[in-house]
Amino acid sequence: MSNEGNEHQPGEPPASDQAHSAHSAEQGEDSLHDRIEALEGELEQMRAQSLIERADLDNQRKRLARDLDNARRFANERLLADLLPVLDSLEAGLANASEGEPLRAGVELTLRQLLKVAESNGLVPVAPAPGDAFDPERHQAMSVADSDAVAPGAVAQLFQKGYVLNDRLLRPALVVVARSD
Repeated sequence: MSNEGNEHQPGEPPASDQAHSAHSAEQGEDSLHDRIEALEGELEQMRAQSLIERADLDNQRKRLARDLDNARRFANERLLADLLPVLDSLEAGLANASEGEPLRAGVELTLRQLLKVAESNGLVPVAPAPGDAFDPERHQAMSVADSDAVAPGAVAQLFQKGYVLNDRLLRPALVVVARSD
């Protein structure tokens, strides 16, 4: 009997076992390579998710800081809005008081102090003079009138001052606008 096709050395596995082992090793390497690729893919997904979560956290932190800043800037908005009729009344009282009245000086002082406190809290009056350009963002036209003194479309008369609180319109100025032809 001859072992020509099956030459086998003592201590070595038969050739078919060697081929099977080589094939198993290749499969193991392929499986290991596939597993590494899968884990690398998962790692990339986790990195991307981490970046997204960091960006979301950063955006949330910025939004919170902006909201906090706005809360500080406009915390007194309601109080100042409630004081506007008081300012209007004091100004109307001064406009109708004669120079010699004893209370006039006290009312003027009170109005100046109140305006100083309001301005230190960010309140700025909007009081266009006749001839100033009409600004629909800060003025409210109450009527239109003929006027030779001002250009058409400009403010002809101020009815009531408006007010801005830290660049936010609190109340528009009430005005009469010169009629345009």
